[in-house]
Amino acid sequence: MKIIDILKQDTLSMSFEVFPPKTDAAFDSVKSATEEIAALNPAFMSVTYGAGGGTSAYTLEIARNIEAKYGVPMLAHLTCVSSTREMVSDRIAAMKAAGIHNVMALRGDLTPELEGADRSNWPYRYAVDLIRELVESGGDFCIGGACYPEIHPESTNQKEDIAHIKAKVEAGCQFLTTQMFFDNNLLYNFLYKLREAGVTVPVVAGIMPITNANQVERAIKLSGSHMPQRFKSLVDKFGTDGAAMKQAGIIYATDQIIDLYANGVTNIHVYTMNKPDVAAQIQRNLSDILGK
Repeated sequence: MKIIDILKQDTLSMSFEVFPPKTDAAFDSVKSATEEIAALNPAFMSVTYGAGGGTSAYTLEIARNIEAKYGVPMLAHLTCVSSTREMVSDRIAAMKAAGIHNVMALRGDLTPELEGADRSNWPYRYAVDLIRELVESGGDFCIGGACYPEIHPESTNQKEDIAHIKAKVEAGCQFLTTQMFFDNNLLYNFLYKLREAGVTVPVVAGIMPITNANQVERAIKLSGSHMPQRFKSLVDKFGTDGAAMKQAGIIYATDQIIDLYANGVTNIHVYTMNKPDVAAQIQRNLSDILGK
């Protein structure tokens, strides 16, 4: 099933993101965790793609396994940073062979050695270049893209950022998934500006449950997320107590999702960090709302 068909339904949906193992030795434990999450029967699941494409084979294997074993629609990430056209062509061919129909097209994170590098001659400088390649490949792909409610770190301002998002949609991106955010008002303001700019594709809200204090610094570094005072107080109060912080983080994420649903945001994507218990608890907290 294509993700766009799920997102256009007039129902609430919650999906989960997992990531593949970095090594062969970790494959079995990661596979087991992703299967536990799949058993929760989410609307769909996404599998990330390691920096530089180092885990691309694992991405497809995890996606294939879950779709075949649990019938959960899968969204495979695909990045193009520092890739040649031949490399991307091979990856697209592998996705076709694996029966993957849903693709999240991303530029990808710049590894430390690529920070500040001259990218002017790269065949794929931005996600929009990869989207065009996927469309031109002739594959029957449903293509998703990323967006930042708080402005992409490399954009000068939100107007410029939204112009780039619009270009992705015009190139063939059919839906958008947001980076993590912790203040719903930022998303509501962003959605208004997107619609005002003529971007009308479905937007999936990305929610990251912060279950330990160490995740806060990483979340800020990855996405530049604004941490509202309410959330800072939560971390200050419970950050040194592992069990309490985990419970508080899950409740905070649940509260965000309830508010989003109440305000008409019908599609939520939870960044699970491969933690089945976290995914399961959030789903239990919303069982009657989701009808599960």
